[in-house]
Amino acid sequence: MIRAYRADGKAEIIPASGQSEGIDPAIIWLDLVNPDRAEEATAERLLGIPLPTREDLKDIEPSSRLYVEDNVIFMTASLVHQVETDLPELADVAFILSGNRMITIRYAEPRAFQLFSGALARIPGRYKTGAEMMARLLETIADRTAEVLEIAVARLDALSAEVFVDRKAAKRRRPGFLEDKLLDIAAHHRLLTKARDSLMSLSRLITFLRSQPAVRKDREADELCRIVAHDIQSLSEHAGFVSNNITFLLDASLGLINVEQNAIIKIFSIASVVFLPPTLVASIYGMNFQFMPELTWTYGYGLALVTMLLSAIIPFLFFRWKGWL
Repeated sequence: MIRAYRADGKAEIIPASGQSEGIDPAIIWLDLVNPDRAEEATAERLLGIPLPTREDLKDIEPSSRLYVEDNVIFMTASLVHQVETDLPELADVAFILSGNRMITIRYAEPRAFQLFSGALARIPGRYKTGAEMMARLLETIADRTAEVLEIAVARLDALSAEVFVDRKAAKRRRPGFLEDKLLDIAAHHRLLTKARDSLMSLSRLITFLRSQPAVRKDREADELCRIVAHDIQSLSEHAGFVSNNITFLLDASLGLINVEQNAIIKIFSIASVVFLPPTLVASIYGMNFQFMPELTWTYGYGLALVTMLLSAIIPFLFFRWKGWL
């Protein structure tokens, strides 16, 4: 699909069998969403420039993601999407600045694009140049990434409240509760990792964009890019802070699991120590020696039972007094 946006905020769909030559000068943004080969050919014919393919967008080399060719600026960034799902992903999006027009090529639906296109309709005629529009789009993407980090922080706070509860609530937990929370921590870590990777690619893109003469000449666009670069840096630092919180939560959860396991082992250890003296007494009187005076005692059996009982109770009371139980 080829969506064309005019400076006045109006949008239209350009069919793959559309105009044979040229494009309306009023169109300031051309957005290619999941384009097929026919739509790519139509866009190339209208713009007069070669467009990167889906395979080109996956290239991680800087020279393939950020370059200038015939005064046309080609940039690729990775944007996080599917944030609301359990499997957030990165989508490679191409940003092209050709003259006074911005072109984007994407094979996903990051929410930032929906927010930005909606703002175009509400404020028609706001953007005069393609560079300014691109800077505003990057600003919207940075804002959306900030929202993603806020979502991650909110989820971590909720998870932390579930993990760190009082002792009474902890005793009522079902077996394997903390082990399940480890999977939740891994999911939050995946979301944060995707957001940090996105911020890194945006930082490279905005630095490259600010170095271009076409952007430096546009004061409004240059100032917007400077603000976006500062926002991205701040978000990267905040993402690092959130990453430390995830690490702490992971370590704390593993520590609580170890504490629970040690408590179980302690119970078995104390039980074995408590029953060791009675076992010793029973073993002594279970010997088959011929001469054992106790065998002729009238109350020997009862005394043996009382001795075994006392040998079990005394260690138990001692452990209680020490606070080991």
